[in-house]
Amino acid sequence: MEWKLTTDKDWLKLEKQFSWVEAMQNVPQDPIHHAEGNVAIHTQLVLEQLQQSNIYRKLGRQRQELLWAAALLHDVEKMSTTVVDGQGRISSPSHARKGAQTAREILFRDVETPFSLREEIVGLVRFHGLPLWLMDKVDPMCSALEASLRVNMLELKLLAEADAKGRICQDQGALLDTLELFELYVKEIDCWESPRSFSTPNAQFTYFNRADGYVDYIPFDNFRSTVIMLSGLPGMGKDHYIANHNKDIPVISLDDIRRKYRIEPTDRKRNGWVVQKAKEQAKIYLRQGQDFIWNATNITALMRKQLIDLFVSYQAYVELVYIEKPYRQWRVQNRDRAYPLPDAVLDKMLHNLEVPQLTEAHELRYIVE
Repeated sequence: MEWKLTTDKDWLKLEKQFSWVEAMQNVPQDPIHHAEGNVAIHTQLVLEQLQQSNIYRKLGRQRQELLWAAALLHDVEKMSTTVVDGQGRISSPSHARKGAQTAREILFRDVETPFSLREEIVGLVRFHGLPLWLMDKVDPMCSALEASLRVNMLELKLLAEADAKGRICQDQGALLDTLELFELYVKEIDCWESPRSFSTPNAQFTYFNRADGYVDYIPFDNFRSTVIMLSGLPGMGKDHYIANHNKDIPVISLDDIRRKYRIEPTDRKRNGWVVQKAKEQAKIYLRQGQDFIWNATNITALMRKQLIDLFVSYQAYVELVYIEKPYRQWRVQNRDRAYPLPDAVLDKMLHNLEVPQLTEAHELRYIVE
């Protein structure tokens, strides 16, 4: 069945259906770059430009719905990031990054969305400005290849083009020229129609995780152990996954350490000690070349990177496993746990959730329903 964010795309109906759409009319934009007015006006123009595109019209219905949703959501977090400086200039720093988080939350909690479609929409929101700013990145090639693992680059350009046309500014022509150069560059580095393929999982991991990474470098696989790192919100079923895992290997569980020493999950000060305790045990296994499972929420990229860097320094192969259940089932499972967490804690963790990406580990598996 075809997924849709909503069946009625009339703007007034959207404002009534979604509070975050209604809020857009109260978010100003810089008149130099957006003389058309506030975010609501801009977003409506973007949607109009997208739907007028000949390339958009030739897409299948599901791809059209996905892109339309991304266009509606692309500036959703300008409402929380917009600032006015001393000279009266308006900017919205990090609105794409925060917008991606909010888009994921909306599409998981409020509008049930298939996982793969949801994460594509999240990626489009996250990278919607990349085509205009790619060549300003420290490593444009790496940035483009990373984005191509998450979104279709042709569709990303379509969204960026609608974003550029859906505004009134003096440099619109220059913006559109930049998008044409973006397409040429992405085709040149071979990630326009599909992500660039790497020779081995280790080659891909090494490229994205070493400052001096070379795209065609093939490192020698000399792994001493395998670490299975679990990731997922509390109550998603990580313990169930371990119980049904067919490998008899040790498990390092942060929850088990907390319970042993009677430390509450919300005790931030003592939880630092819990993590250190777990790392000490991990180092013992790593030095021995012993495979093990690291069982914790690991919901942000920074948390995961700090641990994966440790594991890799001991020549471990890292398999990252993300586990997710539908929103309502997740809430029920949490309530049925022996140690349920308060709803307010779960809400905060959901807002901070960053789903693992292919660049983060040697291997990534999604176990979702």
